[in-house]
Amino acid sequence: MNRTTVLKSAAVLGVASLALAACGGSSTSTESSAAPAASSAAPAPASSAPAASAAPAAVDCKIGTMLPQTGSLAFLGPPEFAGVDLAAKEIEAAGGPIKAANVLPGDSGDTTTDIASQTADSHIGAGVTAIIGAASSGVSLTVIDKITGAGVIQFSPANTSPDLSNYNDNGLYFRTAPSDLFQGAVLGQLMLDEGIDQAAILALDDSYGNGLANALDNNFTAGGGTITQKVIYNPQAAEFSAEVGKVKASKPKGIAVIGFDESVKVIQELIKQGIGPDKVPLFLVDGNLSAEAYKDLPKGIMKGVKATLPGAAAPEDFQAKLLEVNPDLTDFSYAPESYDAVNLIALAMKASGSCDGATVAAALQDVSKGGEACTDYASCAALLDQGKDINYEGVSGPVEFADNGDPSIATMGVYEYEANDKFAPKLDLFVTGEVPTA
Repeated sequence: MNRTTVLKSAAVLGVASLALAACGGSSTSTESSAAPAASSAAPAPASSAPAASAAPAAVDCKIGTMLPQTGSLAFLGPPEFAGVDLAAKEIEAAGGPIKAANVLPGDSGDTTTDIASQTADSHIGAGVTAIIGAASSGVSLTVIDKITGAGVIQFSPANTSPDLSNYNDNGLYFRTAPSDLFQGAVLGQLMLDEGIDQAAILALDDSYGNGLANALDNNFTAGGGTITQKVIYNPQAAEFSAEVGKVKASKPKGIAVIGFDESVKVIQELIKQGIGPDKVPLFLVDGNLSAEAYKDLPKGIMKGVKATLPGAAAPEDFQAKLLEVNPDLTDFSYAPESYDAVNLIALAMKASGSCDGATVAAALQDVSKGGEACTDYASCAALLDQGKDINYEGVSGPVEFADNGDPSIATMGVYEYEANDKFAPKLDLFVTGEVPTA
């Protein structure tokens, strides 16, 4: 997508003011709304005002994680945990309200287990202000009532299902990843720009798979393309020969696979039936973009495969910090969003001087937009101490919450496989723009 293409396609995609983002760094890898924006927690004092008008003193608060250590998204867990841990370490070093010891780890599992519910119960019982997670939208939908009903913030770094945008969450649900209405728009235009005018979709049957498949379908067809076949499959199936057979019979010029770890079996079946990525262009998404999953496929077969992933590319200096936390990281997907989530929560705690979920949620709106820009906890906290309003600009891109807790502006990255176990950002294809709401 060159600049001209993106701007001309804005009306078709339903994304206002799309622009290419020069993101640095590299990577291997109804009506419910969030709490309305509070008045500035720390208004700028008059020149004669005493220092007491600065932000309230920080307090020690607990947060919990509910991220995938097991299940179909376990490959996303390490970078997300690393992002949380890095933020907590920096916040503690800056004298902030979150200490590393007060970050309670927890597994989310996937929708086939009750692990997330058990983790949520444990964290709520421990008195956390917020829970970071889940990564899976389907998992989040199983526990959101429990968490927000207890007055605790649920803050996901990776949920993308549109089903969560207007969920009745008591103003306590937030996310740093944009709705798949945005990813569907960017992916659809990417496929069209690659010369694909007839495409098939294979998507897992859950809120994430259905939502992204529909968004892709709508945007691809609005741009002049034709969906030859859309197959929604059971991710627990033992094999996918029938589903792939339907796709093959439709004779697509491109195939989008929307899934999690079962995507390996889907791609193996595509190869078996003669429509693998060496024969028909393949497009992946955030749920199956992995540096590890496809390493045992026929050598080089993934080369040239493109995928979309929300967020800016993790800068090299940020990657280096993450590797200090976890030297075994092989990719950095959703690490920036996890890092930003913890920083935003800590800044809202500092601005409000509270560990209460509802109070912190109201302050989250305020620290994400409208004030002086700052990019990490320490610099933002210093501005709060001066009585200034702040606008946290995240590693994952601009973070400005809409009233429903969704990012109103976001970045979508495009990555390309260089080998079965290595992908890199295509920075000229990164898109930053307003996130569609319908």
